[in-house]
Amino acid sequence: MTDSSALDPEDRKIVTLARSARARNGVPEGAAVRDETGRTYVAGTVALDSLKLSALQTAVAMAVASGAKSLEAAAVVTEAETASDEDRAAVRDLGGAQTPVLVAGPDGTVRTTVTAG
Repeated sequence: MTDSSALDPEDRKIVTLARSARARNGVPEGAAVRDETGRTYVAGTVALDSLKLSALQTAVAMAVASGAKSLEAAAVVTEAETASDEDRAAVRDLGGAQTPVLVAGPDGTVRTTVTAG
């Protein structure tokens, strides 16, 4: 586990935003990404009959739709132990293989940081 207070303030911010999205919307996951300009995009899981996106996929889609050219970092709050391959692929498509993905539990404690690659 990673001491969340030891995180860079901008990384701590996206973990907090992801946790808030999960709690506010009552969804299985919350996510946030930060683009190359420092803007953040926050999302929860989308689970419609015709459309299913993880929180991280939705956050990346929101960044792309808003004109982001790259990502600096991503965070997901989830019960899962790590980010799925599909989530990492979405981050990699926009941010590149070395983009960090912080994976936190529901309490906001970062369990691990993986790269999108």
